[in-house]
Amino acid sequence: MENAYLCKAEMKTMTNNHIVIMAGGVGSRLYPLSTTEHPKQFLDLLGSGQTLIQSTYERFREVDPSARFWVVTSERYIPFIHEQLPDIPDEQILPEPAARNTAPCIAWACWKILKRFSGANIIVTPSDAFVSSIDFFAVTMRRALSFTADKNAIVCIGIKPDKPHTGYGYIQVSEPELMGEAAVPVRVAAFKEKPDLETAKGYLARGGYYWNAGIFVWNAATIEAEIRRHAPQIAGVMDALSPSFYTPQEQAAVERLFPTCENISIDYAVMEKSTEVYTLAADWPWSDLGSFEAIEALTGRRIPR
Repeated sequence: MENAYLCKAEMKTMTNNHIVIMAGGVGSRLYPLSTTEHPKQFLDLLGSGQTLIQSTYERFREVDPSARFWVVTSERYIPFIHEQLPDIPDEQILPEPAARNTAPCIAWACWKILKRFSGANIIVTPSDAFVSSIDFFAVTMRRALSFTADKNAIVCIGIKPDKPHTGYGYIQVSEPELMGEAAVPVRVAAFKEKPDLETAKGYLARGGYYWNAGIFVWNAATIEAEIRRHAPQIAGVMDALSPSFYTPQEQAAVERLFPTCENISIDYAVMEKSTEVYTLAADWPWSDLGSFEAIEALTGRRIPR
């Protein structure tokens, strides 16, 4: 087992891991705490001394200190990125001229990474989740990176549920008996939308269902091929953009072409269609901080509505 997965010391020597942070959302469920002008990922909602995106950045630095970080966000939030994540180079900050959901933003980042970094291994993550057990989180993510490094595979992180939550999507695995101590990725059987309470109770009773954390791991060649296969319109836009990457013409090309992308999530565009999707189970504490109740449960204080 020790030879199968990279330890932290080994990971420090790697130079081709990339972390893509998606930070373009407005956190509308937390209005008026989170607003279009100042959304939740740029706020210190938990009183930790760090904003949510800063916590995300630091958490993934524990996974691989040598990884390159990329942020995809709205044009209007670029000042927040410069202020809160000053170490990220401008060419690795991707300002969307229009909100087109997660599939186009992920495709842009992955096409751009692939152009300069052949063989790149990529993690895509939301910017605004809570994780408390950073060491265990890092172990899980290193296992995922090791699995995808030389395989045609997509790994989703599935959180072991501790209650029948109705606010999360679920992942059903094909062989739940394998999701145990071995901590190996297991092929996904189906993705399930946010359920009602009775359905969620049924998921927990049957077993083999995990909360979908929205964290994806793949190598660049795999995701390029999967987007070409399942979302060819988006792939066509990225091919048209590619000649401008890393040039002064890039942003003008993005402003012209990116809004023409189909407005679709990566879940609908690729995950639910691909036959190469696996889940790696995680049992560390996690929350998407998508509601006032979630924040109050972690902080122990009432938030004014």
